[in-house]
Amino acid sequence: MKKGNTRSILLMAALMGSLSIGGLTSCSNSASEQETTSTNEAPTAKIDKEPFGTTPDGQEISLYTLTNKNGLIVKVSNYGAIVNSIITPDKNGEMGDVVLGFDDVSGYIPNDPHIGGVVGRFANRIAKGKFTLDGQEYTLATNNAPNHLHGGNIGFDRVVWQAEEMPEENAIKLTYVSKDMEEGYPGNLTATVIYTLTEDNGLQIDYTATTDKATPVNLTNHSYFNLSAGKVNTISDHIIQINADKYTAVDETLIPTGELASVKGSNLDLTQAQPIGKFLNQVPGGGYDHNYVVNGTAGEMNKAAEVYEPTSGRVLEVYTTQPGIQFYTSNFLDGTLTGKNGNKYTKHYAFCLETQHFPDSPNQENFPSTILKPGETYKESTTYKFSVRKDNQ
Repeated sequence: MKKGNTRSILLMAALMGSLSIGGLTSCSNSASEQETTSTNEAPTAKIDKEPFGTTPDGQEISLYTLTNKNGLIVKVSNYGAIVNSIITPDKNGEMGDVVLGFDDVSGYIPNDPHIGGVVGRFANRIAKGKFTLDGQEYTLATNNAPNHLHGGNIGFDRVVWQAEEMPEENAIKLTYVSKDMEEGYPGNLTATVIYTLTEDNGLQIDYTATTDKATPVNLTNHSYFNLSAGKVNTISDHIIQINADKYTAVDETLIPTGELASVKGSNLDLTQAQPIGKFLNQVPGGGYDHNYVVNGTAGEMNKAAEVYEPTSGRVLEVYTTQPGIQFYTSNFLDGTLTGKNGNKYTKHYAFCLETQHFPDSPNQENFPSTILKPGETYKESTTYKFSVRKDNQ
């Protein structure tokens, strides 16, 4: 699939003082349990690198910290291309980490809930772990019985990526070469993910991939967000709006039926801002785990979603070139995982907004194609943009 260059330029520039919903309050002199600053001077954009532990096979893993001039901090690991931390101020200027993660790489091995990682070669599900391409049937792991999920037993969030610092762009470039027939997929695939921390307080994620044999490709980031920075242990009162009039209807195993169904009149209708908890317990399966069809033109940067957390005032906006966005309310977190700052990760503690192509696309002729061919370049882009809303806004 060929798409134009989608490295976006969002409309609002970041300011160093208090901003409305379109910006972010200054964090040069704020502090909290998660992060503190020791000076009143304005931060400068920079990249730091530190050890992050060792894999069971002895590979040393690093953690890269991106900081922009407003003091927003993003930490990324070369294991799994994982976003480990996103540290932003609340409406009072207090810093807080708004994504789930662990203190070192050992917490991510195995990363069964795919916390923070880039999942692939194919994000989401493929029915019964099978697809046919150019007349040949391929068989994948059915690691989410009876289906294939997020690339299989060892997906892209469970491998070590090659990291390259890009200080002029305040970015980290991560590259992984997936060998022919790895996890059952054809072709040697070179995947690249660039995380850029922008000066308007966006985490821009640019995905590219090339292959020497036709293969399905569908990459996304699987970060879990709690915009209260863990001060509230449920996302029920987060206010969400998803810019989607339709969703991919699914069967009992969460495989699309092929129908792009209207959300109107259902508890899946999130076109108007409302608390996540409004219909949460009425959604079959214990919560939301649905792929929404983003309004707009696929391949162009469209606003897909916005989430507001009232106690902190934090706002997350999601922009993407992808045709779909999976809204998942951490239905399968059960409290057995303890993350950063000793937080227990329980059901409905966090939410995911995974920008993506539609589930089971290799078996669905009417869905946008996910087949990448030799000579083509897969290109997709997503930006998670952070800001603060004051009480009176």
